[in-house]
Amino acid sequence: MTESGNMFSHIPPDLPAELFETLAHKGTVRIERILSHGQATPEGEWYDQDRDEWVLLLAGSAGLLFDGEPELRRLTAGDYLMIPARRRHRVAWTAPNETTIWLAVYIDG
Repeated sequence: MTESGNMFSHIPPDLPAELFETLAHKGTVRIERILSHGQATPEGEWYDQDRDEWVLLLAGSAGLLFDGEPELRRLTAGDYLMIPARRRHRVAWTAPNETTIWLAVYIDG
């Protein structure tokens, strides 16, 4: 059976925490939808992943900070980037007045 859905459906009206949903997983690839509404990585914490992550912002906006970079990277709908494995980063902010929808693809390097 072929699975299908809509990236913009089933969005909870209240998101007290980020919501991570696996959409597909096969072999070394995992695809997730991530929903944020004003959340950020806690101060002093960094993501330091074992896998490459390609991320696309479908809706909303966010600020990403990479360890060693002085400037915040602002993402808006349509922006994407590849985050190499072991590249320390954090979500500095997500839009507080709308749901930010991310599509994340995790790939073993």
